[in-house]
Amino acid sequence: MKKLPVTVIIPVKNEECNLPHCLKMLKDFDQVMVVDSYSKDQTVKIAEEFGVEIHQFSWDGKFPKKRNWVLRNLPINNEWVLFLDADEFLTEDFKQELIQKIKDASISGYWIPYTNYFMGKELRYGESFKKLALFKFGEGEYEKIDEDYWSHLDMEVHEHILVKGRVGKFKSYVVHNDYKNLEAYIKRHNAYSTWETHRFFSIEKNGFKGLDGKQLLKYRLIQLGLLPIFCFLGGYFLKLGFLDGIEGFYFAQYRASYFYQVQMKIKEIGSKQIKNTGEPIRLSLSQPKCERVVEDYTK
Repeated sequence: MKKLPVTVIIPVKNEECNLPHCLKMLKDFDQVMVVDSYSKDQTVKIAEEFGVEIHQFSWDGKFPKKRNWVLRNLPINNEWVLFLDADEFLTEDFKQELIQKIKDASISGYWIPYTNYFMGKELRYGESFKKLALFKFGEGEYEKIDEDYWSHLDMEVHEHILVKGRVGKFKSYVVHNDYKNLEAYIKRHNAYSTWETHRFFSIEKNGFKGLDGKQLLKYRLIQLGLLPIFCFLGGYFLKLGFLDGIEGFYFAQYRASYFYQVQMKIKEIGSKQIKNTGEPIRLSLSQPKCERVVEDYTK
């Protein structure tokens, strides 16, 4: 059987909970790369058992970070590249649409929608989730943010993909379901909120230049202390998150709490400290335990 002519890239670190199911759905792809950051759990062993490529990345604190490093340094065998996180799982519907989408020579990249799970439940309403994660090799790269002196994240998380040429959209969804527990979710977003805090000071220093309308609104609302409430009201009421039951309420609360963390860290740290010392808060993320059984999304 002919393999799908797409290179799938999965950046990981300590992902033994999620990686088995992710790789299970990629057996019919021509090239699968697991790009590790020296995991201390069974991540590498699992990747070896699936027979995929394994590469190690050690960040030196400067550009490029992990995903751009892959694009610039590793041998990509195919015209198309698909970035997946370990907690993102392909479905048969998505793969069938993928076969058709990559035949369109006029398109350089695609926005992909995701079904989101929270506390074990699929959320059908509320804040939607999409990423530009599929693009032609050589025609897309993650944006460079001037963060060498303050970032503590070794991989692009909030950076956008910049694609040369036309961009299309998928109808089929990729499943996003983290098999780690809520403690891991909170710890991860604690690290992200620290990044957002330093990003805010960096943008503020430059007078909020170079932002699109959505980004400018976000940072203005952070300045005013209003982003958490706007986030909750928008996701829970305007986008009907309340129809997802108690999990929808919890998810809307946690998203609002995330931006509340950002605002409180901005107040605690203060722009003077960042501008004068350039010292970020560095977090130590412990590895959570797997608690749930892998589900089958092929049905």
